[in-house]
Order: sequence, then C-alpha cells, then structure tokens
Amino acid sequence: MASPFPQDGQQAAATPQNQVGEASGSQLGSSAVPSQTQRRADELARKDRTLAEFMLLLDDYEPLIPNEVTDYYLQRVGFECDDVRLKRLLSLAAQKFVSDIASDAYQHARIRTNAQPSARGRPTAGDKAGGAAGSSVSAKDKTKTVLTMDDLSAALGEYGINARKPEFYL
Repeated sequence: MASPFPQDGQQAAATPQNQVGEASGSQLGSSAVPSQTQRRADELARKDRTLAEFMLLLDDYEPLIPNEVTDYYLQRVGFECDDVRLKRLLSLAAQKFVSDIASDAYQHARIRTNAQPSARGRPTAGDKAGGAAGSSVSAKDKTKTVLTMDDLSAALGEYGINARKPEFYL
C-alpha cells in the first residue's frame, strides 16, 4: 500500500533536486502555491482578529493623556474621527512615544553620571576621615540622577527631533 507521505529514501533523493531547481531559479511547484496562499490568508485573518480584540479592549482603557487633550491636538492637525477607540489608540501611541523618550533620556543621564567622577572635584567626608562615611556619601550621589536638557536632546536626537539651542544662545 502506497503512503501519501514520502519515505526517508524518497525525501533524501528529492532534496538535491529541489536544491538544483531553486539554484537555477525555477518556480515552485503548483502544489506549494495554494498552501502559501492559504497560509497568508490565515495569517491575515489572525491579525484582523487580534486587532479587533485589541480595539475592543480600548473601550474600557483610559490612557494617561486625557481624551480632551487628544481631541484638541487631533483637531489642530485636521484629523476628524468619531471613533473613541481610535483616538485612544493614538493617545496610547503618544504615551508610549513620550515614555520611550523619557526612558532614553534617563539612560543618557545614568551614563553621564557614571562617566563623571563621583566627587566632582570636591573632597567627600570619606576623603577627610578615611572611613566608611565616604562610601555612603558617594553611594548617595550615584543614586541621585538629574535629567538635563542635554540628556533630553540626546534622546530626542535618536528619534530625529532637534531640541538643541541655536549656537548664538550658547
């Protein structure tokens, strides 16, 4: 009785032919095209279901950026839409964008503070006394992170936004 699945010997014999056929630029067999088309259709249907489920979740979600603020800025740019879920989706995207910029700016500040000497040219209590008090002061300095405009400008620069002051103000 013949099996619909190829045997190990048949598969091994077909493999070099497939490699030669692919190397010479021949087209795939007609049996592979419907499966690829069906796979693509299934993938698109899955993505549509996922998007629909996500949009339903936005009905109950209240973003950090108020709806009125989102409505104001969307109106200023000429965007008209009555779907509250779409406005919340845009608000969520803006929230993520701001969060990413703040996170990047924080990372720049941490890199900057770790690159600088912790004493900043001033003697600490540990330097004078030579005891353990100096290590607690320097540990406190390392945990205190101050975001500067330079940190924010560097983070915004990664997203293509120029926030640096013009040269004549420096």
